[in-house]
Amino acid sequence: MRRPVVGIIGNSYLINDQYPAHAGGTMNSEAIAEVSGCLPLLVPSDPRLVSVAELLEVCDGFLLTGGRPNVHPEEYGEAETPAHGAFDRARDAIALPLVRACVANGQPFLGVCRGFQEVNVAMGGTLHPEIRDIPGRMNHRMPPDGTLEEKFALRHKVRFRDGGMFHRLMGAREVLTNTLHGQGIKAPGQRIVIDGHAPDGTPEAIYVADAPGFTLSVQWHPEWQAGQDPVSRPLFEAFGAAVRAWATGRKPWALSA
Repeated sequence: MRRPVVGIIGNSYLINDQYPAHAGGTMNSEAIAEVSGCLPLLVPSDPRLVSVAELLEVCDGFLLTGGRPNVHPEEYGEAETPAHGAFDRARDAIALPLVRACVANGQPFLGVCRGFQEVNVAMGGTLHPEIRDIPGRMNHRMPPDGTLEEKFALRHKVRFRDGGMFHRLMGAREVLTNTLHGQGIKAPGQRIVIDGHAPDGTPEAIYVADAPGFTLSVQWHPEWQAGQDPVSRPLFEAFGAAVRAWATGRKPWALSA
């Protein structure tokens, strides 16, 4: 029996500042294959090459990955500023309508970092361009120096809503996560439930209320050592169960709010 297919929404890059490429981190594919038990399929996220309708037909679920480019502020009604950083408008054009279609259909997705922000924007929410500039907030960005182990090290706690979806999934009210992001949720979109916060109040875990399928999304990077991390593993295992349920035509996976 074939493994269900998870489309990995990747980013556009220039290799050596010259050669255009679509790419996704190896750790994303490893988490999907080894923990979720699904077939990872890297998606060239460009509406010139693929359509949302085709992706919904080919893939059973989607991983909305992190990445250096940010969602363009025009997507949530704000003007571009230098603080908003780099963009990938082709990915915006695929990922945002894909989120809305999955929510409507009950097709599962897992949002990570930029993907977490895409889910909020797709549902009508807005983003802060730079969390560390807000009084009282931490610097959530990736450390500029050090090894990958140091950059992805666990750096702050996330506290879940008591009895909420993440609390029940993780079996813990509070967990320890890494943090490698500059932007964050300013106003939640319609039906977005903020289910976990960092100590400084930054939203870290969300889902879409009353969606018929799996919509869990996190601001941290659970793909790092997903098979060994006690927070990452249940998240990717639950996502894999949701994708298998969709692929076999069974009732979509869900935890009641």
